Amino acid sequence: MESQASSSSVDGVEVTAPVSEEFAQILTPEALKFVKTLHMEFKEMRKMLLKRREDRQKEFDSGKLPDFGPGRDTLWGIGYTVTTVPRDLRDRRVEITGPAGDRKMVINALNSGANVYMADLEDSQSPTWEQVSQAQVNLRDAVNGTIKFTSPEGKEYALNEKTATLIVRPRGLHLNEEHVRVNGEPVAACLFDLGLYVHQNGRKLREKTTNPYLYIPKMESALEARFWERVVTRAEEYMVFPKQSIKVTALIETLPAAFEMDDILYALRDHIVGLNCGRWDYIFSYIKKLRNHPQFVLPDRSEVTMDKAFLAAYVNLLIKTCHRRGAYAIGGMSAFIPVRNDEKANATAFEKVRADKEREVKMGHDGTWVAHPGLVPLAKEVFDAGMKGRNQLTVMRDDVKVTRDDMLRVPEGKITEAGVRANISVGLQYLESWLGGKGCVPINNLMEDAATAEISRAQLWQWAKHGASLADGRKVTAQMLKPMIAEEVSKLSSRAAADEHKKRIARAGELFESMVTAQEFPEFLTIPAYRVLIEEGQ
Repeated sequence: MESQASSSSVDGVEVTAPVSEEFAQILTPEALKFVKTLHMEFKEMRKMLLKRREDRQKEFDSGKLPDFGPGRDTLWGIGYTVTTVPRDLRDRRVEITGPAGDRKMVINALNSGANVYMADLEDSQSPTWEQVSQAQVNLRDAVNGTIKFTSPEGKEYALNEKTATLIVRPRGLHLNEEHVRVNGEPVAACLFDLGLYVHQNGRKLREKTTNPYLYIPKMESALEARFWERVVTRAEEYMVFPKQSIKVTALIETLPAAFEMDDILYALRDHIVGLNCGRWDYIFSYIKKLRNHPQFVLPDRSEVTMDKAFLAAYVNLLIKTCHRRGAYAIGGMSAFIPVRNDEKANATAFEKVRADKEREVKMGHDGTWVAHPGLVPLAKEVFDAGMKGRNQLTVMRDDVKVTRDDMLRVPEGKITEAGVRANISVGLQYLESWLGGKGCVPINNLMEDAATAEISRAQLWQWAKHGASLADGRKVTAQMLKPMIAEEVSKLSSRAAADEHKKRIARAGELFESMVTAQEFPEFLTIPAYRVLIEEGQ
């Protein structure tokens, strides 16, 4: 049975989508009042920050390159360290991630043996109202220890006595929650996600001697860090929590943010405990921010690896910056998922994962990310061997001397037809699934989220924009890409049984083609794709 929350719940607040009886227990008048408070107090600052993103992009497009600001040298001369790290965040050697809207996945992640579970409301979750609602229900039940799931086969899932520390990632600053409006204006998705989670779970978490912990996505500047600092501080005040009780970790997954890491730590110093290398989104941001500069065209995605060029510089600088300020430096994602009944493929993939995690621990990272419980033991084994204590904060990396040129250096490699087609295939498969309500998608034995689709379509746009040369000498053009996209759409459609599936594939093809052949670069794939969800009543 469904009930309908409406503007009568809180003056000026309207929920335009059906609210299940279970979600109504979370979407209470008191919770909506808190969301409204955050919206009213921070909407103008958010608009200013989004406008500033546009203005900076225009500067980049016109020829200016990202660079370290004057605050870097000034702040490095100040002897500050970040806030005290709470007991249950002091050992973060293995973190697992996954969508909060998948009940079984939430249970498995919390039971995985990882130190931390990042319950994702962002890139690995399609923001259908059903998923947004279910995620908040799952989080409540996880915090209360009552979350259970029964599979269609009758298998029961419930929490172990010992579980991973919970951190929640709200959606990014640029996204709206169109189903919830204050005085007719959609609320910021980040404030809706944060507001509901903190309001409905904060006190229970504190009863359990922990607190609400957050992962902050897609920041682009220290000014945006100040926005989050003020939001978190206001949440503490509203909920009458002690100061500095809500802790945050920030993903450094945009090119401008990488040039302001010290400034970001300083802005969030009363609440932040670490930075994370959001490497897939970082590649996407590199392409997006430098899109008008032909000298920054990247090779095939498979050749853009963490040990080379701009990625290696950014990771080294992140570790040095974090440890200088007493903050944890968390490594990047391993997206591999084990393959049943293929020991040879698994052995090859596990060795690649092992090499990646060994590289991270040797560089000085304090932890790493995995996407599947099957990788937790391997990641723990590597970090147990290479990190004898709870962290590596004493590894100061004074050897790191990173310049702007290092941060922008293009890795060597070729652009191939195979690389073009791989981007088309992965992008279409992911987008079709996302439109169907699933944002965490297994493709080619990897667990992909929106970041992979963003890189895929961004590379295609970049190559066509600059007429990049393939290894065989042909130029990449929109005229080349269109029939390739049509071929892949036809291939996927031929394997689809249901008409609904075929319809989503066709819609994904239209949307994907429009984005990779557009005159102007679309900032985020998820914004026009979200409009499709809204049009279809999701």
